[in-house]
Amino acid sequence: MEVRSIYKYARISPFKVREVTREIQGLPVSAALDVLAFTPKKAAFLIGKTLKSAIANAENNANLKPDGLVVKEAIVGEGPTLKRLMPRARGSGSRILKRTSHTRIVLSDEIPIETRETKKAKREQEKRDSKKQATTSETSERSTTASKTGAKSKNRKKKAKR
Repeated sequence: MEVRSIYKYARISPFKVREVTREIQGLPVSAALDVLAFTPKKAAFLIGKTLKSAIANAENNANLKPDGLVVKEAIVGEGPTLKRLMPRARGSGSRILKRTSHTRIVLSDEIPIETRETKKAKREQEKRDSKKQATTSETSERSTTASKTGAKSKNRKKKAKR
């Protein structure tokens, strides 16, 4: 079952918030809260509030235990932009864009929990598989290039005899 929480009109640029949300996607809820607690950014505090709200929604509305929840997705959209004017040289003015963002966090209990160790083991296994494929392709390339070079040398010998 999926549970979500939305934080609208946050007074921070979506670009800054996306940097933090990328870090918590796919993590168990407890690990995501730890990451946010030790991230020294304003966005981490705002996302932490939203994540805690999603956990409360899961407990109270859907009767789910927070231990088995995983951050399925953390999406940041752009909200309305406040446009202000700042006086500049020679009587001109320039715009200041004060951006806002909408953050949506979706928690799910259907996704298997992946820890850093399992992710690391999966990456190492993929590297081993790619190395095996590379060595098999190299041996086949060597055999084809050897047959081509052998044919070239035979042609050269024939031309030299003429």
